Amino acid sequence: MIRKLQNNKGFMRYFKNTSWLFFEKILRLFVNIFVGIWVARYLGPENFGLFSYAISFVGLFIAISTLGLDSIVVRNLVNNSTKKNEILTTAFLLRCIGSILVFLALIVAVNFTSNDKDTNILIFIIAGTTIFQSFNVIDFYFQSQVMSKYSVFANIISLSISSVIKIILILNDAPLVAFAYVLLFDSFILSCGLVYFYFKQTSVVKYYKFSKKIAKSLLRDSWPLILSGMVIAIYMKIDQIMIKEILGNEFVGQYAAAVKLSEAWYFIPMVIATSLFPAIVNAKKISNELYYTRLQKIYDLMVWMAIAIAIPMTFLSDWLVNILYGVEYNQSGTVLTIHIWTGVFVFLGVAFGKYLSAENLTKKAFYRTLLGAVLNISLNYVLIPKYGINGAAVATLLGQFSANYLYDVFDKDLHGQLKMKTMSFFPIHILRGYNKK
Repeated sequence: MIRKLQNNKGFMRYFKNTSWLFFEKILRLFVNIFVGIWVARYLGPENFGLFSYAISFVGLFIAISTLGLDSIVVRNLVNNSTKKNEILTTAFLLRCIGSILVFLALIVAVNFTSNDKDTNILIFIIAGTTIFQSFNVIDFYFQSQVMSKYSVFANIISLSISSVIKIILILNDAPLVAFAYVLLFDSFILSCGLVYFYFKQTSVVKYYKFSKKIAKSLLRDSWPLILSGMVIAIYMKIDQIMIKEILGNEFVGQYAAAVKLSEAWYFIPMVIATSLFPAIVNAKKISNELYYTRLQKIYDLMVWMAIAIAIPMTFLSDWLVNILYGVEYNQSGTVLTIHIWTGVFVFLGVAFGKYLSAENLTKKAFYRTLLGAVLNISLNYVLIPKYGINGAAVATLLGQFSANYLYDVFDKDLHGQLKMKTMSFFPIHILRGYNKK
């Protein structure tokens, strides 16, 4: 009886945590539909394409700033709560170093592009956000303690302020560069919010030293995730960069408009996986049966939520693009019809990534994303010149399919995961109960 009450209490804790995350992301979704699409309409396909290109270009190097620490830090905080302050301090300083490395990498990288001075200015303004994103380690602490509501409060504050500023900029005919500064300011406000709620909850003002031992431990586990993150960034962002080089800014704008609607749903797997990751780690301590049962349930949930989104979006894509963006973005509807199905494998891949982190199989995370990136880049070179932005959407879909499903076929250690993923596409097994894997 006592154990049942404890389980119910634990369930409600995770449920409330997930609810807070969903609330923030749904609010962000609606705000982005209103403000984000207003910005896209205001800028037009060409300027919006240039803005999206700058964001994508910086996105190629984001993994350097994060150092692949996200899941690793959460896992270590769950398993070593007595050292939380040392872990957070060390992770914060490592990410500060990572943000400096991003700027150094960008200084080199822009010399290999055909960018003009104004485009490079946009890139370096947006890159400034990585400095303030170092404070996201506080969010990792809230995740480990199942206290994500405080991260939600900070996000809502920054979202509200930046949205008001964007509306003011639109009403005053602001130039493109002003919207880049809003991104930078938004990250600053968010970091201030996280710091405020952290000290309000912990009441800790003591300084903790950087721990070389913890740093080595974190980097030893995370270095494959750094490489994996860079590869993920390549096959998530390279399409827009290649479209600009091959077709021009306007086509980037058409493509980015569709991708914005398609990727708007990606908060769902991130919220679920982020909130439930501590429960998966703890389940492994109890029994393998509970561990794999929870993992299978998450796979099932991810796949069918993605399919439930993809089906109506497939039939409504042209109508939706026309209503939201206007006739200027008339090429975005077909792209959305194709790209929306990428979400099935993105949803599945997010849950799978958490499994790899829990099992410390970070090298496999790198290999699978490498496969997806190589295939995506190769297909982009072939399909974009022939089929335009629709070809880029197909390349992205096949890249995600390869990384998050096909790779398991070639890795015998993951055949059990392949079976579980395959089962998730056939929900009849739910009626028969979950079997021990």
